[in-house]
Amino acid sequence: MTPDMTRGTTRGTTRDMSPGMNPMERVFRSAGVMGWLHVVDIDDGREVGLRADEPVVLASVFKVALVLELHRQAERGLFDLTERVRVPGADRTGGGTGLAAMLDDATLSLRDLAYLMMAVSDNTAADVLLARVGREAVNTLLDGLGLTATRVTQDCREMLASLRVDAGVADQSDVNQACTDPEVVARLSALDPAVANRSTPREMTRLLSMIWRDEAAGAASCAAIRRLMALQVWPHRLASGFPFDDVAVSGKTGTLPTLRNEIGVVEYPDGGRYAVAVFTRSYGTAQNQPRADAAIGTAARMAIDQLRTHI
Repeated sequence: MTPDMTRGTTRGTTRDMSPGMNPMERVFRSAGVMGWLHVVDIDDGREVGLRADEPVVLASVFKVALVLELHRQAERGLFDLTERVRVPGADRTGGGTGLAAMLDDATLSLRDLAYLMMAVSDNTAADVLLARVGREAVNTLLDGLGLTATRVTQDCREMLASLRVDAGVADQSDVNQACTDPEVVARLSALDPAVANRSTPREMTRLLSMIWRDEAAGAASCAAIRRLMALQVWPHRLASGFPFDDVAVSGKTGTLPTLRNEIGVVEYPDGGRYAVAVFTRSYGTAQNQPRADAAIGTAARMAIDQLRTHI
């Protein structure tokens, strides 16, 4: 694959960086992963990219587009975000966080379901919301924003079911163990961007930039989405590259066997704000790969430092 190009200090100025010379490529390789990255200054458009236009699997990153469509429909008066929804305890989508891990019936507002979906990546909450707004409505939204390479083709239940089928196991609890086998991983359709929920790093930073500039929806809706992304609880990927009290990191992770992703926005006290999209696929199949997680933050920090040294 040919790497993307890194842009200089003005919009449209580019220079080639070969994989062997690109320091971000070295970060990914040293962590045992293939990496895709795009970082853009939200306000002036300067950017850094590595394979930024190649298709990638979103995993739970698709939930950002979903929460945006939820708020846009609320703006049109299709429902009130305070509307309460009953979520039965039986037959919930798996995932291990939020309602997906709870046992009893629950009743929550639409906006609280959105909080669980974004803050702890609750798959049950996501499927409830996607059923409410409609999959095609999300894709129509993406088309309207010019994000034509981004598609939501599956809900979380369908994605998890495909893992079970492709891994040849009957129970979701057996998937992780089965996916330590490289031959099993090779046949997982959930890892194929031609089939799964997909995008490109560049389209994801474009989506984030529109949310942060109040262009993707009304100002109140964009502010609400920014708030939810700031409440994400996971600090081990994007946020790990910015261990400073005065730098704010808002994000949404995505995880599947061998895939570790995060998109988000990094905001500096001087007003600089940068949309980041990092997608990785590990060469190994171990479930726990802290170096791969940390590489997301390290590569993002390097890309932003590159932009900030040319201010």
